[in-house]
Amino acid sequence: MLTLPGPHGGRPQPQRSLRQEYSEFILERIEDFKQQISREELLQIADEAVRELEAGAEEQLLLTEVLMLEHVDRLIIRRLNLPSYRRWRTRHLKLRRAQREPTHWGLDPRSAAVELVGSVAPDGPALVVGAAAAPYGLLLAAHDWSVTFVAADVAIVEGLETRASGEALSSRVDAFVVSLGCWMPDVRPALTLLDPGSLARSEPADRETFLQHVVSRTPVGGIHCLLPSVPGRDTITVGPETVKAYYAGWHLERIHDGAGRGLIATRLAGDDRLN
Repeated sequence: MLTLPGPHGGRPQPQRSLRQEYSEFILERIEDFKQQISREELLQIADEAVRELEAGAEEQLLLTEVLMLEHVDRLIIRRLNLPSYRRWRTRHLKLRRAQREPTHWGLDPRSAAVELVGSVAPDGPALVVGAAAAPYGLLLAAHDWSVTFVAADVAIVEGLETRASGEALSSRVDAFVVSLGCWMPDVRPALTLLDPGSLARSEPADRETFLQHVVSRTPVGGIHCLLPSVPGRDTITVGPETVKAYYAGWHLERIHDGAGRGLIATRLAGDDRLN
């Protein structure tokens, strides 16, 4: 069992209503459709919208651009046969229950990192770093965290975005292609998950710059988790001994998953490195 010292800092993230999530789902599907069709096809839908509005207005309605765009969206909803709120809600709640199970993402529910995700309330944004941490990022999103995911590999980032879209989690996940030690998104993470393989593959100076940055941006009560390496998968990795020097003044707890070793670090009051 993890022993996390005291409550975590930060304000609780506002929970969105199901109505808000439904609206985001509809808008996302509409925008995806618009991006997939040609300009000519979109103009044909716009012409259809104008004809329907003119036929129904009986010359008593001023046809505005806003009204026309709204009707275009309604035509797309009809063409895609998007569900009503009631049908969407039934399916969405069932899907969300499944997504909150670690096995949905191929994760071991007995692992210390999964236990951590399930035990910490979303009281701020989460930062997820590296390919091996990607499934944890999606699990966090399913638990209502706002997730920022970074990785150096374009294919990994695009793969996560595709999976998030297919699971109706895109609104909770921002993904960036970033080499550690270079530019980082402006985020103050309440929870940070680190892939040891990604850290190991970066240059030592870049790794140091990155760790110093995320440590300085983490509020009191924030948690960093260096995921345990997986023998046979992580041929190049870093362990707790490599990174623990960056967490002076933090509460440290080593974790073990099989033969792999990781670290959970919680920032305590009194650490003056916050930027």
